[in-house]
Amino acid sequence: MALPVAEWQARTARLWAALDPTLRERLAAASLDDAVRLGCDLLRGEEEEEAALARLCHRARTDKEPEAASWYREQGNREFKRGRYQAALRLYSKAASHELPGSPEVSVCFANRSAALLHLGHFEVCLEDIARAESHGYPDRLLPKVLLRKAECLLCLERLQEAQDILGVLESKIALDGVMTTHLTRLKKLSQLKVKLSEKQRCPEPAGEARGGIQGEPEIWEENSSISGASSSLSLSFDADRGRHLVASQDIMPGQSLVKEEAFVSVLCPGESLPLQDGDTAWDTRATNVDLYCHCCLRQLLASVPCQGCSYAKYCSQDCADVAWQQYHRTECSLGALLLTLGVFCHVALRTVLLAGFPEVSRLVAWSHRGGKNLQSPEARCKPLSDAGAGSRGIPGCGSNGRYQSSYQALFHLLPHTEQHSPEHKFLCTLSVVAICKQLQAAGLEAAVLNQESPQQRSKPKTCEKTSDELSPELKTVAEAMLRHVLQLQCNAQAITVMQELGPGDGAVVDKKPVRLATAFFPVLSLLNHSCCPNTSVSFSGTAATVRASQPISSGQEVLHCYGPHWCRMRVAERQQLLSQYFFECRCRACLQELESGVQSVMSIRNSFCCPKCQAQMQGEEDTLCCSNEACATSASRDHLSGRLQDLQQQIKKALDLLRVGKADQAVKMLLKCQMDAGTFLSPEHLLMGEMEDHLAQVYATLGKWQEAARHLKKSIEIVEMHHGPSSVETGHELFKLAQILFNGFAVSEALSTIQRAEGILSVHFGPQSAQIQELQEMKACLSELPRNILQRT
Repeated sequence: MALPVAEWQARTARLWAALDPTLRERLAAASLDDAVRLGCDLLRGEEEEEAALARLCHRARTDKEPEAASWYREQGNREFKRGRYQAALRLYSKAASHELPGSPEVSVCFANRSAALLHLGHFEVCLEDIARAESHGYPDRLLPKVLLRKAECLLCLERLQEAQDILGVLESKIALDGVMTTHLTRLKKLSQLKVKLSEKQRCPEPAGEARGGIQGEPEIWEENSSISGASSSLSLSFDADRGRHLVASQDIMPGQSLVKEEAFVSVLCPGESLPLQDGDTAWDTRATNVDLYCHCCLRQLLASVPCQGCSYAKYCSQDCADVAWQQYHRTECSLGALLLTLGVFCHVALRTVLLAGFPEVSRLVAWSHRGGKNLQSPEARCKPLSDAGAGSRGIPGCGSNGRYQSSYQALFHLLPHTEQHSPEHKFLCTLSVVAICKQLQAAGLEAAVLNQESPQQRSKPKTCEKTSDELSPELKTVAEAMLRHVLQLQCNAQAITVMQELGPGDGAVVDKKPVRLATAFFPVLSLLNHSCCPNTSVSFSGTAATVRASQPISSGQEVLHCYGPHWCRMRVAERQQLLSQYFFECRCRACLQELESGVQSVMSIRNSFCCPKCQAQMQGEEDTLCCSNEACATSASRDHLSGRLQDLQQQIKKALDLLRVGKADQAVKMLLKCQMDAGTFLSPEHLLMGEMEDHLAQVYATLGKWQEAARHLKKSIEIVEMHHGPSSVETGHELFKLAQILFNGFAVSEALSTIQRAEGILSVHFGPQSAQIQELQEMKACLSELPRNILQRT
């Protein structure tokens, strides 16, 4: 959720409508600092608005709640008893995040979680959780249980001496207890572990060669001397129409890395919905982004380390927790519910200011007051670096040495488009950032924001210290910088995406889709202009972005990135409407061809309705569509056909729900019926026809019918290639799934050729070190090791 919750948007809209027309005009034309000042005046003493915002924040609780912890732990125990260890693991993590730090209860959460980790085979992480349990005061009477678990982990990790030491401690502890009957089960387990230890010590396993992941060829990379994180094959240029942009300074080949940039700031998107609604009596067991990814580095979580102050923030390690606390979370911790209510854009804006530091923020805000009118003039911007020499020092975002760096200065110079935003939107953003700054002041966090804390103050959560209702001049400066960043984000926010598994992820064929994980600022990546037919592909690893050429780029050609609506997925009119949020009219090659020719795009034809009688294309711009076959002359209502399409999509969703609950046979029947229905009114090349082939392949793979699965997936690939092209990332993903099916179906020769083709496409878009490439290489190595006579027969 980028913007504030709907209720706060509606409330600010009513406030805007109730303003005096003269004041609305002033706000509409106000500069950023004037807007903040007027916003402060409007919210001063408005207890009703503060109370309304507090009520909204109550729905997004982020405080520690021991009752919630107890409930989550009980749910985890139930899942554990059922053998659902992955579900138990996540529920124990939720429980730990709600327990008070240092309490015996949190130690039990870590101990319980260590049991789930042991069953899942994560022995090193299991040992870490056991150590956490011990450090948080795990009850002495329960210690033999975790010591047995610790010894078992050490045995599995071949750390035999440590295992022997733990078993000795355990024997002594049980002997001292005196009541031997309470330990009968543990004594039996202990004797079994001692036998295992003895066997391992007598017959150590041969060392053999370590088989780690197969490593691809290292990428050749030479960094640009004038643009941080960019390849030496690029140069920075400027013209009045395109602003700052990147151009190839030499011929570039597909797959070549062009930009490698760490996000200046990133904020995890919370997920589908807020955990609690008014009147709820139970807590949500669903796992969202908040539970699955580290709030600092964005890497996938296994056993999260909870924040000591709130129940929201979770980290992959204590190191990440410490870094986050020192850099920004000590300020954000008590504001969690407010930030969730006011949206990710406001959260990114606050964190940007905290990471930059108040001295740098204050310096640039003051500079904008002195020369702000020149920020958007061509004279104040850039010339090509190749022409510039000392003149390049005038490029916004460049340092005094003329180098464009991924820095706060570069981020600050991204255009906020203050004049283009609607007055109502600016009003919403202004009141939201002012509300955050008022809360910072009321909670006694101003010193933290202004970098005026002592190290002792930084180590403990803040208590509420209600101060004056008037914002200090420093916090008004912070509010102005935040307002600038919120407005910048509409055109410069970058979605960090991750390939996420659909379904339980325990099948032979894993289906994945890209999902938005976080919102971030990438100052160098923001230099790339949009095209509906881009020549680059962007991938992410944690908080780092890599831009690669997806096709040959000639020297002098602009390097382009797609902001969202690709020409393959949407008609030009729809694309132009979506792109209007960026305050420009797209004039890329795909748009111009479609607009100037006046001919219906190939994409529109392929995704068209067909005649229910003769299957020819239905055409027309009005509500009534007519068959293109003059001999047929059938007509149909566009609304009627669109309704059939929506009904079909609902039926497909129901079929997939059946598959998720293990009813594959019923899912096949429903999908085959959907396919027959679709054939009566959709073009054979319609993308939904391809999606149904993909779903059928997935169901047949679940049933172990590999040949049938491969047949359907090949049909899906044909349609995907028609829409996206044979070298597209979409085709690469489909080929990856086909490789999995052929591998599991033991179609060796065809699997090897499919692996080779998938590897060629995906390495261009994601690089040779990506997880999918590694998996393809492992499949290829496994197949290549088969005896020659088997390879010849298949």
